[in-house]
Amino acid sequence: MKFGFLKIIRKYAILIVLIVLILVFSVLSPAFATFNNAMNVVRQISMMGIVTVGFTFILLGGGLDLSVGSQMAVMNVVVAMLIRDLDLNPVLAILIGIAMTTAIGWFNGFAISKTGIPPLIATLAMQTALRGASFILSKGRPVYGVPDSIKFIGQGYILGIIPIPGVILAVVIAFGIILLNKTYLGRHFYALGSNPEATRLSGINIHFTRTMTYTLNGFLTGIAALVMMTRVGSGQPNAADGFEMNVLTAAVLGGVSINGGKGSITGAMVGAVIIGVLNNGMSICGANDYWQKVITGLVLFVVVVLDSLSQAKRKDS
Repeated sequence: MKFGFLKIIRKYAILIVLIVLILVFSVLSPAFATFNNAMNVVRQISMMGIVTVGFTFILLGGGLDLSVGSQMAVMNVVVAMLIRDLDLNPVLAILIGIAMTTAIGWFNGFAISKTGIPPLIATLAMQTALRGASFILSKGRPVYGVPDSIKFIGQGYILGIIPIPGVILAVVIAFGIILLNKTYLGRHFYALGSNPEATRLSGINIHFTRTMTYTLNGFLTGIAALVMMTRVGSGQPNAADGFEMNVLTAAVLGGVSINGGKGSITGAMVGAVIIGVLNNGMSICGANDYWQKVITGLVLFVVVVLDSLSQAKRKDS
């Protein structure tokens, strides 16, 4: 009976943590436990959640992408400039922006797969280059001129109560779950992260599979960038600075292994909600942004250590 209870605790530990956080912040501040604040949390985590789905694909395949924040920034700037300076149709500008981040994701995956360069180094270089490009294009200033006709994507509501970014997140989550659980490509992501050599010997094209994890991540990063741009109403060259750390923390906290081959979209989303609740609750309780960064960093360190120890234990057994 005791071992069965402990097994349940371990299995649902992440959900228990989320429930405890909600209860603690509800006691500390009555303003936290309201429907309006819950919808505010949904809006706040929508961008992180969308990218977390794509990031989960990469982690499952044994990869890493530190350039997602810079991808969002450069897309925001480019799309805003296309609309303002070239008077391009907003829908066409958005499609070009999403195609750009998708292409960046493809390039990351192709370069990593074909050259063997470590994902950390490749995507860190891309992160730096794209961030620099966003400042060069915008001359270091926000690019205004995003039309009101598309701002509803980031600012609007359905039925007056449900944020549209939350609806977009729900669609992306459904897409991720179906891809991983109902398609061969999703199964190949798991196989690639678990044992690349065995996956190759089984006849799976590991180069294509790895590239697809990055390409899909680039596509979803473009969707998240669209939500961000229409939410703030401008293209910000410093947008999503450090965003990749929140996404990585959310995914790993939700049980996605940093070593690949293990995890799920639902778990990653619970991790994203925990990060969102933590940041929102601390803000309501008066904690400043610096403490939020400290706590997020400590959470990432702890969960990565636990994941590494778990991996080592499985190998020893």
